[in-house]
Parts: sequence; structure tokens; C-alpha cells
Amino acid sequence: MNENNGKRREWVKTVAIIFLSVLLVLTFFSNTIMNYSLPEVATQYVEPGTITAKIRGTGTVKSADPYSVKLKTTTDSTATGIYEVHSVEVQKGDIVQKGDVLCQLASTENSLVEEAREELEKQLLQYEIAILQGEVSGTVLDNAQNGNTSSMSDYQSRVLAKEQEIENLKAQVKEAEETLEAWKEQADYEVDPKKEKKKLDEAQAAYDEVADVINAAKEEIAEWQAEIDSNNKIIKDYEDGMVIVDENGNQVPAVTKEQYETAKAQNAILKKRIDEKNAEIADEEAKLPELEKALKKAQKAYDNKISDTEDNVEESIEEWTKEVENRQKLVEEAEDAKAKLISDIVNELEWSDTLSEMKENIAKLQNETVGGEVVAPISGEIIAVNVRSGEDTPSDGILFTIQPEGKGYTMDFAVTNEQARRVSVGNVAELVNSWRYDDVEVLLTSIKPNPQNPSQSKLLTFDITGDVTDGQSLSVALGERSSEFELTVPNSAIREDNNGKFILIVETKSTPLSNRYIATRVDVEVLASDDTRTAISAPLYGYDYVITTSTAPVEAGNQVRLANG
Repeated sequence: MNENNGKRREWVKTVAIIFLSVLLVLTFFSNTIMNYSLPEVATQYVEPGTITAKIRGTGTVKSADPYSVKLKTTTDSTATGIYEVHSVEVQKGDIVQKGDVLCQLASTENSLVEEAREELEKQLLQYEIAILQGEVSGTVLDNAQNGNTSSMSDYQSRVLAKEQEIENLKAQVKEAEETLEAWKEQADYEVDPKKEKKKLDEAQAAYDEVADVINAAKEEIAEWQAEIDSNNKIIKDYEDGMVIVDENGNQVPAVTKEQYETAKAQNAILKKRIDEKNAEIADEEAKLPELEKALKKAQKAYDNKISDTEDNVEESIEEWTKEVENRQKLVEEAEDAKAKLISDIVNELEWSDTLSEMKENIAKLQNETVGGEVVAPISGEIIAVNVRSGEDTPSDGILFTIQPEGKGYTMDFAVTNEQARRVSVGNVAELVNSWRYDDVEVLLTSIKPNPQNPSQSKLLTFDITGDVTDGQSLSVALGERSSEFELTVPNSAIREDNNGKFILIVETKSTPLSNRYIATRVDVEVLASDDTRTAISAPLYGYDYVITTSTAPVEAGNQVRLANG
């Protein structure tokens, strides 16, 4: 009995020791275990810094001094009332000179116009008859009538293309004749298959040897090109100023100058090798046509010998005789097509000139009978067209609006009073996406109260020079005045909710076993910002740790784990 009680006490003692040991281990390592479940955060110091703030805005380009063209004609400089517009000669965006015709006002036509039109119809009828009789292609009249005649170089290229087609067909005739001659030779004597097989093998080996040299050279070039591409990435990263973050959290160049110079030197060597290898390939490729011709000839001789029955030879001779005749027929058809093409080109040019002269004569006669021409009173760009052919002129008499030559454009947009204090008249604004514009300059010329909100904002007005158009939208940035601030943080640290802007800083709480890091909210006022950092006003002492990014959403009061351990 006593022995059983002793064993029981021993067992209880053992269990107690194991339980206390596990409890002790969990106590010491609880922080480590819990840390793996916490969101990991990246932090930076809240520190003094310089902010270079830029003001950004978008405005619509407007003419600085638009000129309204009112209803005055060449036949009556004091014309008034409503007129029917006969034709509009310009469109928005056109550049006109003083005296250019903008539109014509309709009136009645005389009999000369009708006679000229009848002559044009008769001429068109003659051309259509020529087409029906097959003398000319149908497209010739369409091109001549619509003024779609090509340039002389285009005509020449079409004739040269047809000549090249004829040359290709003649080459095919020659190839067929050579094949026919080979079959005729086959009929005259018996070929030794072993001898022909040997010649075929030799021709194939010679061709393969050159092809292998070319393929090996191309593989080497591919390897060198891959090295060049790799070096180009190093060169680009260096020239673009690519940086990385080292183990201490500092930004350092991704590529050193030594790596950059080495990559450039290697590229020069590799490019020289590629040029040399390409020259070698060109030399080898120059051998291929003759080798291929010899191979085909040997193959043909061998194939002919394999099917060496007399019936086969005679059948092949008959077949290739017909093939030669067919290919010669194609050559004749191509030569006829070339002659037809040249005839069509000549007719197209002659018809186009004739029709153009007749149409110009009709237009001249119409112009002489039109009620009047509206001409440009100044030189410049058409920025508005208020008339259409066949419709009446506007009741206000303004037919066109012209941007005077040499006059600039303006643009404006509103900013806050605080933003307006950062810029001054004479500042040159930077264009957003400036690569899209050619020689465009935007200059700030005035800062005035905004009529729509004079107490809270200012209206910035700019003069614009360069290649812009009325109504175009431009986005600009200006203001490079730098200011020192006691507290600055990365832009990614700024957060906002219904209560306003704030940041989360990391506070350390000591425990008997380790430190715990708690995210704490600090409300801030944003004083200024640029592309990377924001200046703030907040109850901080400086050099606090502010959370910039996290692996999971973090709220005030959450325990977090620092990224650096």
C-alpha cells in the first residue's frame, strides 16, 4: 500500500514539473510567438527638412485678341442683311493671309456656266465609251475625275513592279527549260545511280558545312547580343539615376560608375565582334546560292535516275514541255498588262488635266456670277467658322473668328490665397507632359482676386506662346520657392479620416521580457508638401518614428512589429 502511494506521489510530481516547464517556456517566448502575427511596419524619422512646393492647375487656351470677320463682300463693302452661303473655302485651324477668300455668297448663274457643264458631261461620256470598248481601265476615269492621280514616282514604281514581275516569270521559264533539258539528257544516256548518289552526298555535305558555319556564327551573335542587352540595362539604370535601399535604409546608386564604365567598354568590344561575325556570315551566305544550285542539280539527276524507266522520262519531257509553254504564256500576258498599265497612266494624266481645266473654267465662271466674296481682312489662324454651304449667314453678321498673326494666347485658373503667395508675376510655368508640346512657353502675367471668390482665391493669368490652338487644355506647374520646416514626414505617412489628417507614430512600452511597439495617432496640420515630403504642425518633439507603410491595415492602439526587427 505504501509502495503504491509513493508511486502516485512520484507521478504527480513529474506532471507538475512538466506543466511548470511548459508554462515557463511559453512565458519567455510569448512575445516572439505573438510578433509573427503582428503587422510589420516601415518607419522613418520625423525630422527637419526643406519643402519645395509647386502649384498645379489646368486652364483653357484662349485667343488674346480675336478678330471677328463680319459680313463684307468684295462687291459691296457695306453689305448688310442675310445671304445664302454658296461655298466655304476654309475650316477651323487653317492659316490664312490677308485677302484670302473665306467664303462666297450665292447669286444666280449665267448661261456660260451651264454651257461649260454640258461640255464637261460630253467629255465624261466619251471617256465612259472608251472604257466600255476596253480601251482604258475603269479606275482611270475615277482617278481623273476625283483628282486622285498619283505622283510620277508612284507611276514609275508601278511600272517597275510590273517589269520585275516579268523578269521573275522569265526566270521561271528559264528554270522550266533547264529542267526540260535535263530530262532530254536523261533520255540520251543512262546515269550510274552510285555516281549520282555520290555527287548528291558531296553537294549536300558542302551545303551543310557552310550552313553550319552560318548557324554557329548566328548563335554566337545571339549570345553577344544578350550580353549587350544586359549591359544596356546597367547603363540605363546608371544614366536614369536608379537607386536602391541598402541594409541601413539609405538610398544608394543601383549601379556604380565602375560597373557603368565596364558595361560600356564591354558593349564596344561585343559590337565589334558582332560586326566581324556579320561580315563572316555575309561571306558564307554568298556561297549558298551556287551550293544550293549544285545540290538541286545533283538531287534532280539522282531522282531522275531512280525513276529511270523510259516511259517516266518521256512523260516528264512532255509535262515540262507544256510547263515551258504555260510559263511563256504568263510572260506574254504580263507584258500585255505592262503595256496596258502604261496606256492607263498616260490616259489618266491626260484625262485628269482635261477635267481639271474644265472644272477650273466652271469655277471661274461661277465666281464671276457669285454675289460676293468674303475675304480675310488680316492674316492669322481661323479659330471659329460660323457658316455652312447652302445655309444663310448668321443674324449677327459674324462669319469667322481669326487669331491675328503674331498675337499670343492666354489662359487662367484659380488658386488659393496661400498658393498665390508662393508665386510672382514673371514666373515661367512648367508644362505637365511637356514632351507632347513643341516650343510652348507659359508665362505668369497677372495675379488678381478671383471674381467668383475674391476673398478666398486668386486668379492666375498666363501669356502663352508656341504651337497651341484656341480651346486647347493645358496643365502646368509653377513655383519653386523652398522653405525650411521643423517637422517633415514622407508623403506616404499622411493619413486622413472624418476627423482630419493625422499620422501614426510608434511608441515603445517596456515589459519585463521585451519591448512592445504601439501605433499612436497624432493629429497634424499640413503646412506644405512637394513630390516626396510633407511639412506638418503637430505636438511632436522631433525624431519620432512615423509609420510609412505596413503589411496589413494599422489603426491607432494596434501593436505592431518593426520591419528592421
